[in-house]
Amino acid sequence: MNGNIHSIETLGTVDGPGIRYIVFTQGCLLRCQFCHNADTWEIGSGKQMSVSEIMNDLMSYLPFIQASKGGITVSGGEPLLQIPFLIELFKECKRKGIHTTIDSSGGCFSHSKLFIEQLEELLQYTDLILLDLKHINRKKHIQLTGMANDHILEFAKFLSDRHIPIWVRHVLVPTVSDDPEDLQKLGEFIGTLENVEKIEILPYHKLGVYKWEALGLEYPLKDIEPPAEDKVEIAYHMLTAHWNKPIIEK
Repeated sequence: MNGNIHSIETLGTVDGPGIRYIVFTQGCLLRCQFCHNADTWEIGSGKQMSVSEIMNDLMSYLPFIQASKGGITVSGGEPLLQIPFLIELFKECKRKGIHTTIDSSGGCFSHSKLFIEQLEELLQYTDLILLDLKHINRKKHIQLTGMANDHILEFAKFLSDRHIPIWVRHVLVPTVSDDPEDLQKLGEFIGTLENVEKIEILPYHKLGVYKWEALGLEYPLKDIEPPAEDKVEIAYHMLTAHWNKPIIEK
């Protein structure tokens, strides 16, 4: 079983608990204006890698990963575009006792029978999902990502109904995703979920601008600067205002 892989980071520390072996998959449906991995958008490209190739490489870092109570995180791009590959990869990880995490925007979530069947199988081997909620306002979500958010919010509820642990992540972009009314509504939505273990505000940055330029794309947020620390703190308080941290047994 092969996957389309963009790149691998061997000792990541910000995409899940502990030290993580991070696999960045190739392909995404969203076109986020702040994306720092625009070179992962194209579907069907990237390096073909087998489950065994990834596992062999991962095992060389396992002592560091285990000592930190870390694991593997599959990011992107959008990992859920390659669910059959993820199933086989995570099966192997669980055989080795490795903690498994998916970093997803939920942008390809569908109620089709095949997708749901594959997703439910994958979730049997998934310990945590980092769920990127870009915007609660549907119209603003379309402006920001090129896609509506209805199915993404449904994905969040789908995970909540099945008590799959999630960390909610929100990129705070001044003038784009920091409106107090929107943050309040997003906080209220998060409060309806029963599986949120952690809420993270990711301050907007410009580290991926050079990739847009290398791809010949015009970066749409070039005039926007990162948010001040006090704005990040205010946003965090708003998103956590209705949050009741669950005790999740799995």
